[in-house]
Amino acid sequence: MCEKCTELSRRNFIKGALIGGTVLGLGFYGIRPSLAEAVKLKFSTWHPPLSRETKTVWIPMLDEMKKRSGGGLDYTLFAGGALGKAQDHYDIVAKGLADMGYFTATFTPGRFPLTDVLSLAAWVDGKDLAVDIGNAVYDRILREEFKDVKVLELNGCIQSYIWTKKPIAEMEDLKGLKLRTPGGHQTNYVKALGAEPVFMPPGDVYMAIETGTIDGIVTCPPVILAFKLHEVAKYGVVTTFGCVSEGTVMNMSTWNKLSEDQKKLVNELGTNPFRTTGGLTRSEYPKLIEEITQGGVKMVELSKNEAQRWYGRFQEVTRKWVSDLEAKGLPARKAVAIMNEECEKRNVQVVACPPEWKKA
Repeated sequence: MCEKCTELSRRNFIKGALIGGTVLGLGFYGIRPSLAEAVKLKFSTWHPPLSRETKTVWIPMLDEMKKRSGGGLDYTLFAGGALGKAQDHYDIVAKGLADMGYFTATFTPGRFPLTDVLSLAAWVDGKDLAVDIGNAVYDRILREEFKDVKVLELNGCIQSYIWTKKPIAEMEDLKGLKLRTPGGHQTNYVKALGAEPVFMPPGDVYMAIETGTIDGIVTCPPVILAFKLHEVAKYGVVTTFGCVSEGTVMNMSTWNKLSEDQKKLVNELGTNPFRTTGGLTRSEYPKLIEEITQGGVKMVELSKNEAQRWYGRFQEVTRKWVSDLEAKGLPARKAVAIMNEECEKRNVQVVACPPEWKKA
């Protein structure tokens, strides 16, 4: 073979090898679709970066999602309201500013009217339990309120107490006090007991209590610790006010773009993120109270008779709430009965449920 022919043959061989190598390379990566289809989810929450919610629930859940997807589901976490105010978090996800996030329905009064049923005063001492109840109620009666997002879970949070600068032993001690409430039923409970409800962002409460702008707050133990409110509110009244209605949702467009395997994984981990991670579960609740009391807070137990006086007022609030919503054509009484039924299945007492509405 001539020298020129030899050189041409060599060039053709090299060219063929390069083309073949490229094709083989594509074929090699083709068996790993998770790399080709990797999704980086933006997760938004109003919980502070160092809160238990962020450290023991959201980060572990998202890390597990990334691990089990082989990197196919990665994430960027925006905590502390980095993408917007607490009350804006539903829209932050629904409109696509974030792909996934945690929102509190109670912060937007009137927008999710039936969902307020999850925040009726009840004895719920763990977020894992709250999600079991919330998801069951969602499946039975709340779906219509969340058509524009993928709901992973809904819950009524953990039982709230009153936290004040001075001790409270009976209803009359509350007269004229200004108490921060999250909205919803808690606002009306506070009014029914003779106090004045005040709404403000959670991050403003510490200074407001310290300076005397307000006298206390109605909230759950995790929020007390997250915002260090045990440093300024030194008394906790042990009687449930229920809490807020909230949950984890996903942008519908983002959800629809996930593969079936990715959807299955997100559902598995996100349907009860508290049980997935072990954060803020029933087994953790005593630790929260212990940390609060070690911070100098005295927990005050109401007498049985006094507690029943308060619950009677709560039940009146429920009756009025039902009457108002049913006048608008919403099945509020049925929602209350369903909530009570799902709670009773799990040995949870809904103290705000009127006795005559115990069955759906």
